[in-house]
Amino acid sequence: MNDLFILSIVVVIYLALTGYVGYVAWRRTKTADDYMVAGRETHPFIMALSYGATFISTAAIVGFGGTAGIYGMGLLWLTFLNILVGIFIAFVFFGKRTRKMGHNLGALTFPEFLSKRFDSRFIQYFSGIVIFLGMTLYASVVLIGMARFAETTLSINYNIALIALAVIVALYVIFGGIRGVMYTDALQGSIMFVGMFILLLATYWILGGVGEANQALTNLVNSVPAEATAKAAATGFTGWTSMPSLGSPFWWTLVSTLVLGVGIGVLSQPQLAVRFMTVKSNRELNRAVLVGGVFILLMTGTAFIVGALSNVYFFDTIGKLSMQVVGGNADKIIPAFITAAMPLWFAYLFMITLLSAAMSTLSAQIHTQGTALGRDIYETLTKKTGGASVYIARLGIAIAMITAVIMGFILPPNIIAVGTSMWFSITAAAFLSMYAFALFWKGCTKAGAISGLVIGTLMSLFWLVFEYAKSAEALGIVKALTGNAMLISSAPWPTVDPIVISLPVAFVVTVVVSLLTKKPSKEHLETCFQGVG
Repeated sequence: MNDLFILSIVVVIYLALTGYVGYVAWRRTKTADDYMVAGRETHPFIMALSYGATFISTAAIVGFGGTAGIYGMGLLWLTFLNILVGIFIAFVFFGKRTRKMGHNLGALTFPEFLSKRFDSRFIQYFSGIVIFLGMTLYASVVLIGMARFAETTLSINYNIALIALAVIVALYVIFGGIRGVMYTDALQGSIMFVGMFILLLATYWILGGVGEANQALTNLVNSVPAEATAKAAATGFTGWTSMPSLGSPFWWTLVSTLVLGVGIGVLSQPQLAVRFMTVKSNRELNRAVLVGGVFILLMTGTAFIVGALSNVYFFDTIGKLSMQVVGGNADKIIPAFITAAMPLWFAYLFMITLLSAAMSTLSAQIHTQGTALGRDIYETLTKKTGGASVYIARLGIAIAMITAVIMGFILPPNIIAVGTSMWFSITAAAFLSMYAFALFWKGCTKAGAISGLVIGTLMSLFWLVFEYAKSAEALGIVKALTGNAMLISSAPWPTVDPIVISLPVAFVVTVVVSLLTKKPSKEHLETCFQGVG
């Protein structure tokens, strides 16, 4: 009863703070600029925490943390890429140019930014369609991550948890716009930082210290039954503190899907890129780099380390590996470890950390989907401007959330990390080459950008449907057409992530078509690049 009392008090305080912050944001949201880019005057600390909290969700903590229970600490290469690419390169190189160019063009959304840079309405509504339809997968796995924690740790019905979280987030995003999203992100990011810091310290303390725990994880490969070891070795597994065998199925999944898919794909995330347009100068972005880097280091590093070390804890206490404990569903490893290793009061407090992670990312996702429908699809196709797009955006937010909840009911186990990687791969294939060339190459033409966008999107979807094993097997389309699970069953192709194929293709197509087609006018380029570094 005492623990339940603690939970009740903490949840009430958390929801009250979130509600108050959302109310403040609503009071300060008066125009379309306020609703979509927060009036372009966000404080760097708020921007950095919002960026980080949006980037790191329950998909990272629960999904990728659980995946580390399978792949081990090799997943820490993703932490390295997240900081190098997702923070340093994103803020210093992409962010500064995006902020200034977005201001020059008066862009309020990521598709609108690309559209105005290349003077193409098609880019705006096609990108909006990709975002509105595709991001639902990412939103649904974030919901699943929180609901699985509530189900495993707190014995709350999964369906109830899924719906309750969706309703809370939808309300403050619909009314507060991106101010509501970013203000609550800053609050939630602060809570996440404290919660993950405590979890990291507690895990190493329980396992006897950093050196002893890591050595035990290294030695664990020698304690696993020979039959299980042989089976794992056949896929390339070499242990939880070493990389898989080069070129093996384990290696391809770890490197191409989990590390490259998310580590590179972060640059083209619409909900992150738009945050660069919410600050008023490059100085704010410079100040945000350190905050964002430390935040990402602790968030992802803790999740991956704890997920891997959970094997040591479970093997020492009950003689089983993490995947054996959770019945083969990696999405339950982190919740199961928290339940077994930590006192109940910490499980309740950690629930607030995961609730913050889920709400911060989910709010950004559905806000992006809503603005994609209202600003990028509706307004572009109908040519109607004004307040109507905000109302359509709010309707889009509601539709996106309902769809995510429905998918949360029907998606299979072990989907959180895979679903996240799939979305990051799709956006990288669709947007990254066009986005990079928009910022750094004046010779990129409208035809080149459109070609890369369309070909990259179609190639990514083709690979997911017909060749990438995890998605092709689940969809069953190839099986129905050919009798085989994938078009090419020989290694390594079924484990090669779409980003490895589709991103280079999109890049090459964009360059080739740009070199062969009419260049943009000098006047347009001067407008775009005025004041850009």
